[in-house]
Amino acid sequence: MSDTSIVSKNYKKLSLQVALNGLSFCVFDTLNNTVKEIQEVKFNHTQSLEDQLWRTFVDYPPLTKAYDEIMVLHDNNLSTFVPKSLFEEEAMGSYLQYNTKVFETDFFSYDEIEPHDMNNVHVPYVNVNNFLLDQFGSFDYKNVNSVLVSKLLDLSKNKIDRQVYVHLQETHFEIVITNQSKLLLYNSFEYKTPEDFVYYLLFTLEQLQLNPETIQVTLLGKITEEDARFEMAYRYIRHIALLDVSDIAFRLSVKNEAALQYFTLLNS
Repeated sequence: MSDTSIVSKNYKKLSLQVALNGLSFCVFDTLNNTVKEIQEVKFNHTQSLEDQLWRTFVDYPPLTKAYDEIMVLHDNNLSTFVPKSLFEEEAMGSYLQYNTKVFETDFFSYDEIEPHDMNNVHVPYVNVNNFLLDQFGSFDYKNVNSVLVSKLLDLSKNKIDRQVYVHLQETHFEIVITNQSKLLLYNSFEYKTPEDFVYYLLFTLEQLQLNPETIQVTLLGKITEEDARFEMAYRYIRHIALLDVSDIAFRLSVKNEAALQYFTLLNS
């Protein structure tokens, strides 16, 4: 590395997670491996996504600073995981047609899930990428579920039994079921009430013949033990708990609650 490149480095990384109903962002100090700032911004559905993004960049000065690295996570469920042995780049749209509505005009991308021998084929928000290109010039992007599944597979590496992970957000949740670093199931559900959430969770366990009396279910995302969704699930599932995020919380100097809620952002 040349002296000029060392001088020009500011040892900061920005990660952005963008959904249709809002975004969150995190500023990393890469020299000390800590989090300098983390924020969540809700969007108003009465305005266009581009207008909301513009307003967010006006209101939050950290988004307009210089960074050595910028990672953008597209937070949608327009994705599917494909084993590398079955993957053909020219056929990306065909993999998605079974679980989401795709059009010939859609732009498809894929993330390599290393070292798990599969790719996540997804549809990024092209309008978001175009807006951010104007802001940043260049950046890397992934589908948010590439980060989620990859990290949960890493966590399940030394666990003998099958593991059920549930990543909760306000309007939807993802279920990831693993067996010793192998992905058995990934699915995403929209829900409105705690009853909806528990119904979909129990239905999934039933379909995979997983006994709620014996299977370990681990929750992460926007969830606490006092939450109505946790309390209702606890009535039906004997072994249910929040994900232990103490390691990443300690490493990045954030609170456990933040490490749980912003799991994908902090692992990006």
